[in-house]
Amino acid sequence: MSGLAATSLPSTGTLLALLAAAAVLVAALAAVMRRWPEAFPLLAVVALPFRVPVAADGRTVNLLIPLYLVIAAGTVAHLLAPLLERRRLAPAPQAVAPEGQAGPPARREVAWLGWLLLGAVALYVLQISYSADRAKAAENVAFFYVPFGLLFVLLRDVRWTPRLLRRCLGLLVGIAVVLAGVGFVEYYRKSLFLNPKLVAANQYDNYFRVNSLFFDPSIYGRFLMLVMIGVTTAVLWGARREAQVGAAVLAWLLAGLVTSFSQSSIVALLLGLVVLAAWRWSVRGTVIAAAGLLLVAVALLALAPSSWHFGLGGRKGSAENATSGRAALVEGGLELFADRPVQGYGSGSFEREYKSHRTGSQATAQNATSASHTIPVTIAAEQGLPGLLVYVALLAVAFLVLFRGAGRSPPRIAIAAAFAALVLHTWTYADFLEDPFTWALLAIGVALARAQREPAATPTANTV
Repeated sequence: MSGLAATSLPSTGTLLALLAAAAVLVAALAAVMRRWPEAFPLLAVVALPFRVPVAADGRTVNLLIPLYLVIAAGTVAHLLAPLLERRRLAPAPQAVAPEGQAGPPARREVAWLGWLLLGAVALYVLQISYSADRAKAAENVAFFYVPFGLLFVLLRDVRWTPRLLRRCLGLLVGIAVVLAGVGFVEYYRKSLFLNPKLVAANQYDNYFRVNSLFFDPSIYGRFLMLVMIGVTTAVLWGARREAQVGAAVLAWLLAGLVTSFSQSSIVALLLGLVVLAAWRWSVRGTVIAAAGLLLVAVALLALAPSSWHFGLGGRKGSAENATSGRAALVEGGLELFADRPVQGYGSGSFEREYKSHRTGSQATAQNATSASHTIPVTIAAEQGLPGLLVYVALLAVAFLVLFRGAGRSPPRIAIAAAFAALVLHTWTYADFLEDPFTWALLAIGVALARAQREPAATPTANTV
């Protein structure tokens, strides 16, 4: 995601100074959050996309340092609350609950989701013990799973009023519009501001992929895709004036998405739009229309010249070319799972085990990444059947909580559609629990579902 050029770890003195400055900033932010409760969700939303790559021990880790500071401040403010005041918070507003709809998720289903998230992290930690790359796994736990777990708890207990939801969407739209503009500049200049690896790759492609201020065009595309689903919701359920402004924003962001050439993001966006259309109009009609459009697309692709077949046609056509090397990663991941279906090879070990098991060509080894670009395959290879079972259960309960009883509540429908699109994107790219948007969407979805079931109750922290 977005960030600055990679920097090495500073010296001890500099590190202490940075930690002191961070502590002062966290204290100041915590004070602001205590005085203005909406500050935490707004700052968290602004910080969600931005990562700063830090080089250490021969590898570069993209850390969400701005988000870490916000989470730390939110945690401090949350822990200080019982000490600073004993009075209960005001009742949660009922405006976010859907109208005239019954059957919201039961308390046990909402609780299951929290326990499954905790279980997924706990299992990942346990399977570090026999991993061939414990450093990589430890990085995921320390830099992603633990802070994002705190983010989930904090956002889950926010009172998500319609005004707060609109403000958060407005901030995301503003960021996306600016980043898309940066991408247009890159496309016009045919040069990137960041990511020298992508610069080199663009020299050998027939098209130029922009990544704006992100380090990966697919992550850039994922961000734009999620924002577009939120804007589309506002267009479909909003007033006429909002629809006109939203349509203009969607056109701008769609152009930005196209310049990223992120096929996975475009496919995920289509799924999100299908979900929104099904809830806005008719599930049956949407399925029929989507199936018809899919058949038309397949027919056009079959009739098109081989050069338009996205790497599938022509003399060099293959699934490997069409997926930019991801087919080999998936095949290798499935082979790893077949070798150790029960326990897997350990958390964070995919890259190292893939290279050691598939040494047929240097090019293949160079294409190996920290994941298979298909999250279920990565989980199967690293964590075996236990990891897959937890993953499937987590998705099942998450979709149950997000979709059940969503009714005519645009905020809940938007969250559910965005999460479905994000899950599909992880099946064609990477990063599920490593993406803060996963935890944020689930947290907001849980909060809205809980407000629907208990509109007059005060959101309180549950044990996760």
